[in-house]
Amino acid sequence: MNIVILAAGMGKRMRSEIPKVLHPIAGQSLLAHVLNTARSLQPTRLIVIYGHGGQVVPEAFGAATDIHWVRQAEQLGTGHAVAQTVPHLDASAQTLILSGDVPLTRPSTLARLLEAAVDSDMALLTVELDEPKGYGRILRSSGRIVGIVEEKDATPQQRQITEIYSGILVAPTVALQRWLGQLTNNNAQGEYYLTDVIGLAAAEGVEIGSAQPDASWETRGVNSKAQLAQLERIYQGEVARVLLEEGVTLADPARIDVRGTLQCGTDVSIDVGCVFLGKVVLGHRVRVGSHCVIADARIDAGTVIEPFCHIDRATIGEEAHIGPYARLRPGTELAREVHIGNFVEVKNSQLAKASKANHLSYVGDATVGERVNIGAGTITCNYDGANKHRTVIEDDVHIGSDTQLVAPVRVGAGATVAAGATIWRDVPAGTLALNEKTQVHREGWRRPKKSQS
Repeated sequence: MNIVILAAGMGKRMRSEIPKVLHPIAGQSLLAHVLNTARSLQPTRLIVIYGHGGQVVPEAFGAATDIHWVRQAEQLGTGHAVAQTVPHLDASAQTLILSGDVPLTRPSTLARLLEAAVDSDMALLTVELDEPKGYGRILRSSGRIVGIVEEKDATPQQRQITEIYSGILVAPTVALQRWLGQLTNNNAQGEYYLTDVIGLAAAEGVEIGSAQPDASWETRGVNSKAQLAQLERIYQGEVARVLLEEGVTLADPARIDVRGTLQCGTDVSIDVGCVFLGKVVLGHRVRVGSHCVIADARIDAGTVIEPFCHIDRATIGEEAHIGPYARLRPGTELAREVHIGNFVEVKNSQLAKASKANHLSYVGDATVGERVNIGAGTITCNYDGANKHRTVIEDDVHIGSDTQLVAPVRVGAGATVAAGATIWRDVPAGTLALNEKTQVHREGWRRPKKSQS
């Protein structure tokens, strides 16, 4: 099967320099959604027609080797666009035509359309709308499809028709090539309409079947930022519905965004305003507080993420406690029962079982053992202005508040570092490390007063 995706439109109403099909829904471009759906049908040839934006569109998918890109240099209509693909189509197979700005069509709906084409010579995806304004109307005679009329060319009576054409069809390739060659631009837009193919097919006595989606939003396209936002909420609503059916507790299904995949164990709870990016796995009984952003992370069973945490490419073990207001950056690996508290940042570091950094600290490029306590205001000074260096803190170490660990440095097992210390040499195991200081008291000292002038 050939699959042709129309992605050459300018999208003037988007009011953007970005080609319309590259605007995102749920973290992926409109066109990426359509391509994912197309690939699920396992086409033998996958062709994308691009135009507006030049090479920007194919460059956005540069790693994809299964796409054949065809440029529509002049925007002369959808029929003209499909005609550019004729030299690249497998004439022995059917051709399915999709729209790059209609991102939410389900694979099951397209499978139903392909089944309808088995019983007919070709088939259209149609849908009934209470308000069909702006769409091409399906023309039927004695129940048979005989054509499509675009709204700008429709009579007042035809505009009362509520069955519309979604822009998606499947047809035999040889016949499609013939009909494309017969198109004219004698219409209100002066364009070559792909929809005119339907009238040509009907005139030849071709049996034209139809299929309908489970939900009308599957056929909605994007022509403005408002429509983009509407489809975003529809998509997120479907994600929330599936999560609820799987047993996830959502404080408010209308206030969650999943821009990738979210896999949850049993008894997971997610508060409002959370955003999940990439691939996120939440284990059994994980609780995520409000307004967290979690990207490409694994969080194991029983862990609590307090509100306003940012977690990016990190792994967190069982029964850990994170936040509020914690930031875990790429390369962070936390073992079970680790505590990372408010305003603590961890980057490219490993903390072993039951270690804690509860307040206002930075742990970067560090290896931390078990049962370590890192006091408030502690930082690992890992950057010398040119290179990063590593800090190693062994088991059962106690780091006092306001400590600077100047890497590369190692603190031995069981050692204690006094508050306010700057550690630039290795600390032997079991010792107390401190910087000798003298505290001075000045008698008779008076605090300065503000000038009266």
